[in-house]
Amino acid sequence: MRNLKPLILLASASAMLAACGGGGGVFNRERPDEFAVQRQAPLVVPPDFTLTPPAPGAPRPAEGTASEQALEALFGGPAPRSRIEASLIDRAGSAAPGIRSTVGDTGTNTVAKGRTTRDIIAAPEGDGQSATTVIPS
Repeated sequence: MRNLKPLILLASASAMLAACGGGGGVFNRERPDEFAVQRQAPLVVPPDFTLTPPAPGAPRPAEGTASEQALEALFGGPAPRSRIEASLIDRAGSAAPGIRSTVGDTGTNTVAKGRTTRDIIAAPEGDGQSATTVIPS
């Protein structure tokens, strides 16, 4: 048993070193010659003869902003609304023009969400290093 372990190690080491050898290798297989590879000609875009030149003084076609172009490329433009979505929008109606000023008004009725929500909103900003916990009794 003692003589078997060094023999196995020697056989495995020689097999690993044989794989690194030059020439035909262990199984004498053919490899591609990296210097025989030819370069392919670059792709050429054929001219598009169906384009018409713009009329003098005509406005430029609407190209849009970069974000609009990205959305168009990703999602393909606006999709038609489904029946359910159109029904929901019809039921919701349109918002009043002054809704933001009405919401910010002090006379607007609000719903009390409780002490916990108020404490979370009133929590001081920061990384929380000076935060303490209070266990209610």
